[in-house]
Amino acid sequence: MATFSEATLLITGGTGSFGHTVLKHFLTTDIGEIRIFSRDEKKQDDLRHELQNDYPTYASKVKFYIGDVRNPQSVRDAMSGVDFIFHAAALKQVPSCEFFPMEAVHTNVEGTNNVLHAAIEVGVKRIVCLSTDKAAYPINAMGTSKAMMEHVVRANARVAAERGDTVISCTRYGNVMCSRGSVIPLFIDQIRAGKPITITNPDMTRFLMNLDEAVDLVQFAFEHATPGDLFIQKSDASTIGILAKAVQKLFGDTGTHIIGTRHGEKLYETLMTKEEKLRSEDMGRYYRVSADNRDLNYDQYFINGQVQTESNEAYTSHNTKLLNVEETVEKILTTDYVQEVLKEEKL
Repeated sequence: MATFSEATLLITGGTGSFGHTVLKHFLTTDIGEIRIFSRDEKKQDDLRHELQNDYPTYASKVKFYIGDVRNPQSVRDAMSGVDFIFHAAALKQVPSCEFFPMEAVHTNVEGTNNVLHAAIEVGVKRIVCLSTDKAAYPINAMGTSKAMMEHVVRANARVAAERGDTVISCTRYGNVMCSRGSVIPLFIDQIRAGKPITITNPDMTRFLMNLDEAVDLVQFAFEHATPGDLFIQKSDASTIGILAKAVQKLFGDTGTHIIGTRHGEKLYETLMTKEEKLRSEDMGRYYRVSADNRDLNYDQYFINGQVQTESNEAYTSHNTKLLNVEETVEKILTTDYVQEVLKEEKL
């Protein structure tokens, strides 16, 4: 991992599920320093003690910064000397963002803009921002705020490329299994409590990936991005009904209770729109969607004949490979969380 040798990496939202996994991934490498930037002092203190206990040789590499991406000065205070940024700080809960949409705007849109402006000012080399499948054809406040975040990423990437060597790119994920607030830990808690698991709609489909795959995608983006690129992992999916059966197969069948679709939920998710697919590049395990680098003088492009604007089909959780129960069991067994809970069950 020569790219990060002796480098300083800043992780915004570093105490969250993504940030925590990224930290563990890079901690034992020859990276120089990792900065955790977040607003929750308790989570930072818990993480500090965890690192001192589990990684005593490497814990001194990690520096903690209390701050909020909404506060430009706190972002700037953490930015000096940073080489790379993984921007994960966000409001992610769909129902919460539906009721408090401006809070999503302040964190996901304005916060991202603050991070990117501060990074460009000090000449950070590369920045990867975390987005979500809910940003593609968004119907809820969280997805809309993340879609706007992606536009902010592309706009700042254009400015950064004109001013210097800062490369800003984005990754878009489907559901990351067992991340904080996700459905698999909820199902497991309900089963362990002897209660039926609650299902919104068994026919809903969702992409499935684990946290390690999320980190691999980020690392791929760090190493291969050009300004404004969007990277998407090819991902399998399952229905919520199949996912519930897979969890029950591992932890016991306590029955199910259909509660109906929550605020702002889709029947299926889209990882790549028809418009994006038209300018995508198949890179094997991933797609690269290049930024639309036309300027505002559109007539020259029309004169040159560039009039096609979309592909025939988007890339969705309905038309990717749908896993059956056994395949879904195999997939969720790749998560550390499920493995740890199964070990506890055997004790």
